[in-house]
Amino acid sequence: MKVILTGGAGFIGANLAYHWSDAYPEDELVVLDKLTYAGHRESLAPLEQAGKIRFVLGDIVDPDVVDTALRGAGLVLHLAAETHVDRSLADPAPFLTTNVLGTRTLLEGARKHDVGRFLLVSTDEVFGSLPLDHPELRFTLTSRYDPRSPYAASKAAADHLARAYHHTYGLPVLISNCGNNYGPFQHPEKLIPLAITRLLQGKKVPLYGDGANVRDWIHVEDHARALAAIARRGTPGQTYLVGADGERSNREVLARLLALLHREPESIEPVADRLGHDRRYAIDPSHLRESLGWKPEVSFDEGLARTVAWYQEHRSWWEPLVRPHNG
Repeated sequence: MKVILTGGAGFIGANLAYHWSDAYPEDELVVLDKLTYAGHRESLAPLEQAGKIRFVLGDIVDPDVVDTALRGAGLVLHLAAETHVDRSLADPAPFLTTNVLGTRTLLEGARKHDVGRFLLVSTDEVFGSLPLDHPELRFTLTSRYDPRSPYAASKAAADHLARAYHHTYGLPVLISNCGNNYGPFQHPEKLIPLAITRLLQGKKVPLYGDGANVRDWIHVEDHARALAAIARRGTPGQTYLVGADGERSNREVLARLLALLHREPESIEPVADRLGHDRRYAIDPSHLRESLGWKPEVSFDEGLARTVAWYQEHRSWWEPLVRPHNG
């Protein structure tokens, strides 16, 4: 089967490419990526050199690029997106262009070429924020959409558009909503790699506000396995929530990183809070576990230690990325 993986040079996309090529070597895996600042073709170098993937440089907003790529495809794994909340606060336009118009272009291409399955990979941020004082509350399949940043709003729009293509045109669409990922190949603008790389450089790590904001963390390899299960065995028209019961506050995460890297608490530097900063995300993944038999395999402590080790061992990958930003 010909499989199109959009955004495959990004963080989650690259990890999914490695998992897919190992788990389904008989598939023709084509990575379509624009190579923005967050896309790194070198992350895929071993796969390209081994002939396990074919790389196509192109923008998902371009109908001609999409039309060529999707010919003969049996499955689209759509991960290409602008994802950084802070960047969306500064300039929402690229998020609307890529996340909404790009998704629309792919949906049209999939419809034209009669693609067998289309998985849109989305975020739990479309559901808004949960209160810190009600730990029993979690996002479920019946949670209402309540996006609170331009990034989240653009992903919510993409979800609605994909769902509409399923109901209106019968396109076999699946949607997944996942929490915060961490692991290898993540751009150093996100919390965990930002903290690791700054600590490895002997610099302070910024902490927004009081640091009590809670995120539901999942190791990217567990997410990749979940996406493969949803793409191949999920029911078109359904949404799957992906989570690993990994709720941690930002302050807890940074404290664990300080311990792993043997740094003092003074390495944390409180900064003014982000505009509209959501307080808590938490996912109920029971539907995914019960319907497809998936479950996470990497504990948070194990995954965090492995992530720290990866950044320690791959300075040549991340150092060029932080020089313009962390200097």
